[in-house]
Amino acid sequence: MRVLLVKTSSLGDVVHTLPALTDAARALPGIQFDWVVEEGFAEIPAWHPAVAQVIPVAIRRWRQHPLRALRSGEWQRFKARLRETRYDLVIDAQGLLKSAWLTRYAPAPVAGLDRDSAREPLAARFYDRRYSVGREQHALERVRQLFAQALGYPAADTVADYGLDRSQLAAPSDQPYLLFLHGTTWPSKHWPERHWRELAERMSEFGWAIRLPWGNADEKARAERIAAGLPSVSVLPRLNLGGIAKVVAGARACVAVDTGLGHLAAALDVPSISLYGPTLPGRVGAYGRSQVHLCAPGPNAGKGDRHKPCFDELPPERVASELKALLRSSETT
Repeated sequence: MRVLLVKTSSLGDVVHTLPALTDAARALPGIQFDWVVEEGFAEIPAWHPAVAQVIPVAIRRWRQHPLRALRSGEWQRFKARLRETRYDLVIDAQGLLKSAWLTRYAPAPVAGLDRDSAREPLAARFYDRRYSVGREQHALERVRQLFAQALGYPAADTVADYGLDRSQLAAPSDQPYLLFLHGTTWPSKHWPERHWRELAERMSEFGWAIRLPWGNADEKARAERIAAGLPSVSVLPRLNLGGIAKVVAGARACVAVDTGLGHLAAALDVPSISLYGPTLPGRVGAYGRSQVHLCAPGPNAGKGDRHKPCFDELPPERVASELKALLRSSETT
């Protein structure tokens, strides 16, 4: 059986789809998936053994320069590629109008969420087969249930298996290290820089090496300020997604704000402390074993505001205490 999967973004959403592939491969031996995904995340689906082909799409870039996309032939080549393979089914696992629109170009029945389950109800109009999946559960489990219904097997009640081999992805390292994933999008999701600095100082005192990645100039500058004068704290060079995945896979543990890389750490079974301020982890938090969620207790916490800070009452001493406990626990399991 050959299935075309449409799940284009974001990083966390892409990662949350992996366990559904594992479920399907166990229930239907021999099933293969081709995966339509944003070009910036195209490395991730290729890590899963059930994925035969990754089909990059560039919706984000094409929206900025639509005429250039048409004149260059990229859009036409993308549509032609969807028509090259004969699929038994197309699954839109995103439930958005942009993802539903892409399903039109593959000549096969399309399955997706019904209007009461999809993030954008109008997307359901594009589907031949519509399925109800309850909203009051984690996004990862919703995708697993959608796949089970669309492909006709009992929904798995096992612990989510992302299907990734951490040992194969991890880069060699001469010493154990912690990874601080300090970069994120919303201003309100940022844990205060002074807290990162104090956490780095505390963990350095316990003999831990700490690595700080970055993805843009502001994140690099912040990483350099956190590391300044601390010999055991290093700022990594700029890395692509594959490069950062190797660093994540090799870490003894991570501390992360609400960011896609935190979901990647969970998928790679890296023990992690995830810090939540304006968002809550119940439906979209890092999901897996050895994942600890610390939620800010302030009045703005959990309100979904992009700008109001709410992390002042989640101090570094508490994070350090939870991190040390997590490290001890991971050494005994």
